[in-house]
Amino acid sequence: MDINIAKKKNVSAEFTAPPSKSYTHRALIAAALAQGTSVIRKPLVADDIDVTTEALKKLGIEIMQCNECVIVKGCGGVLPDMGDVTIDCRNSGTSLRLLATFALLSPSKITLTGSERMKQRPAKGLCDALKQAGADIKFLGMTGYPPFRISGELRGGRIIIDASKSSQFVSSVMLCSPYADSPVDIMPKGSVVSRSYVDITTDIMRKFGANVYLTPDRTWHVSQSVYNATDYTIEGDYSSASYFFAIAPVCGGKIKVNNLNTESVQGDRAFLIALHDMGCKISKGKNSVTVKCDGGIKGVAADMTSCPDTVQTLCAVAAFASTKTVINGISHLKYKESDRIDAIEDMVVKSGCGFEAGENSISITPGEVHGFAADPNDDHRTAMSSAIIGLGTGGVTVKGSECVSKSFPGFWDELRRAGLLEE
Repeated sequence: MDINIAKKKNVSAEFTAPPSKSYTHRALIAAALAQGTSVIRKPLVADDIDVTTEALKKLGIEIMQCNECVIVKGCGGVLPDMGDVTIDCRNSGTSLRLLATFALLSPSKITLTGSERMKQRPAKGLCDALKQAGADIKFLGMTGYPPFRISGELRGGRIIIDASKSSQFVSSVMLCSPYADSPVDIMPKGSVVSRSYVDITTDIMRKFGANVYLTPDRTWHVSQSVYNATDYTIEGDYSSASYFFAIAPVCGGKIKVNNLNTESVQGDRAFLIALHDMGCKISKGKNSVTVKCDGGIKGVAADMTSCPDTVQTLCAVAAFASTKTVINGISHLKYKESDRIDAIEDMVVKSGCGFEAGENSISITPGEVHGFAADPNDDHRTAMSSAIIGLGTGGVTVKGSECVSKSFPGFWDELRRAGLLEE
């Protein structure tokens, strides 16, 4: 479905951030492994979460949905033998990566596959780490990429992980490590991109009772334990909230977003720092953040290594700045739901701005911003970022707009409710 977006000025609106996708994925897996029955309140309802939920059910976990909560009957780390199981992760990279280590706790022989794009997203760093831990992995297509068949065990001990392409490789091993045959020491090889997502994993693990900590030599240590059944409420998502925050500098006005933990470990909180540096005023409430902007924003230099999911949102804002914006720490965006570096170039150039890319940086030079037809290539974040440019300049058509269901199915409805989209 195509959505046409008209220009809006001096917007005053209030939104509610949807539940965090990252927290929901991790809470479901921790609850599945826990001893007893957990209640996960206000989980995200979206395509990616459906993938993880259905996969856990196929692996023998009982999950029931009840109003605004999910009830998970944990297995205490002892999964039933479901025989040969094929799990289609569709376009959910988080699901595939987190389930890869989970598979080693199951006696089943599990094949992980996904969409055509998924088959182009690297898994070698994770698979190499799992082989150290006792996994037997057979690639069924290109070596180092899905689909692959995985079985074996999670022995524990020292595991070296190349997380230069995704922090989810670390999170995958870490989340299941309490159930390894011995304590686990996870040692990253080189840098860990999107490091803040490991902090989310650590937060979830501790909330469910695991003992995990970072040693002085920068190794994550996880002791053997059993997750406790937990009544857990999912916090709001800063990645999704970024699109609402961006309306203030692009259109001018005041935007308040509720359902946000102002002390959250989510790395995408850093988006607010970038907006502040561009000239916005940021204020925090008890469970909300408000962004005000009277116009006249300037470009910034920002390192987005730990907050990749808001890079495209920042690029959309940068199109309306008075000076160039330079964003560093973006090389791993090539491996997302689409090649997001190419997607950013397509978006900003079509809108009339200049674009340059280096090995690990991009720059946006403002121009005479105008409307364009945006083809997100089935990438939810490209669609929502293009919509922000549309609100600032008008004349933007977002094709295949339903792709936002991956992380934020209600995005377009929220804009309509606020009077920012025509019925």
